[in-house]
Amino acid sequence: MVMLLHFRHRLGLGVFLTALGVMHFMETYLAAVFYVSLPFGDVSPGSSVFFSGKLMMILMLYLQEDAATVRQPIYGLFLGNLLTVGIAGVLQLHQPLQVSPDHAPDVDFLKEMGWLMVWGTALLYVDSLGIILLYEKLGDFFRRRVVLRFMVSGFVLLTFDQIGFFAALHYFLDVPIAAFWGGWKAKMLAVCLYAAMFAVYEYRIRRVGSAAAARSISDVFGDLTFRERYNDLLERTGLDMLTGVYDRTRMELEAPLMLREASRQGLFATVLIIDADHFKDVNDGYGHLQGDEVLKAIAARLGTTLRSNDRVFRFGGEEFVAVCPGTNHEEGLLLAERLRWTIATSVQTPDDKPVTVSIGVATADEDGTSFTTVLSAADGRLYAAKKSGRNCVVGRSGVVKVS
Repeated sequence: MVMLLHFRHRLGLGVFLTALGVMHFMETYLAAVFYVSLPFGDVSPGSSVFFSGKLMMILMLYLQEDAATVRQPIYGLFLGNLLTVGIAGVLQLHQPLQVSPDHAPDVDFLKEMGWLMVWGTALLYVDSLGIILLYEKLGDFFRRRVVLRFMVSGFVLLTFDQIGFFAALHYFLDVPIAAFWGGWKAKMLAVCLYAAMFAVYEYRIRRVGSAAAARSISDVFGDLTFRERYNDLLERTGLDMLTGVYDRTRMELEAPLMLREASRQGLFATVLIIDADHFKDVNDGYGHLQGDEVLKAIAARLGTTLRSNDRVFRFGGEEFVAVCPGTNHEEGLLLAERLRWTIATSVQTPDDKPVTVSIGVATADEDGTSFTTVLSAADGRLYAAKKSGRNCVVGRSGVVKVS
């Protein structure tokens, strides 16, 4: 499931949501009929493994997507379970044929399962809302310890769920009280396992290609989606008409939010200032229309080289700013050097002379916490790159490479 979430943009979320639905049925069925004896008590793998994993995956889905996406499978599961109960009620009005002597239809069990699944989905709605709210609230105390927040949130909400769901199991199926403690201990162990898997995903997989996209929240799911609607509106505005990247006004609105969000998640964020070398000579020698073509070519290379979660803004004239969340200073220098090399080897003037860029690199919160401070640090390093002969990258330790 972790890998399904990681490749969600390539495979589509439908694969993930379908797997989630299958898990929901299996966990309810196993919680009703299948238990194993372990040293610390009787445990149902359906409740302890599947449900715990599903709730933690919903939290990961929230961190990677948005609240609107999280609520879709919950509503779908709830409606599907109500349909199961309704079908079971209709079936009870008919006398079924027993086509096999060894397999008698058990409509009563189907109805009990349906109500259990409805109750479980109602709990899942509350659990999902609670685990998101708790995760965000813990950010006030453990801002940079995302794995700890993930684990503590799981401990608290799965304890709540164990109480709520076991009450239904005891009522409908007379599951003995002794199974409560075994199931609770198993869920706590499952949280530890899933937290370890989340840590591997967080530090070994996700950060290679993208940064966390956790959303700020203040109330229930309707409020959680407000920011997504706001971002959708922003996507339609604030574009530089010449190059197609975001403009300076959009940068002043969005870049500070990106740095604050990265800081809240305990992530670095690196800012690059990219300036086309000797651009005045291009305008003077070939005309402003050819200069515009060079700027569009540079913007295109920036768009194809940077990652999907990075943002590129036209700062003014021949200068661009890239904001790269989840990127430390060393990674930012490597990215900047790749940009420099890509532009130098693929963008040319009309007489086939290479166009080069100089890049200044700064990182929050090592070079400051506010976007203005980090941008100022990157601008100073851009100036140092110009003084060093251009066509180079300058970071905190000086020139990275000159060619």
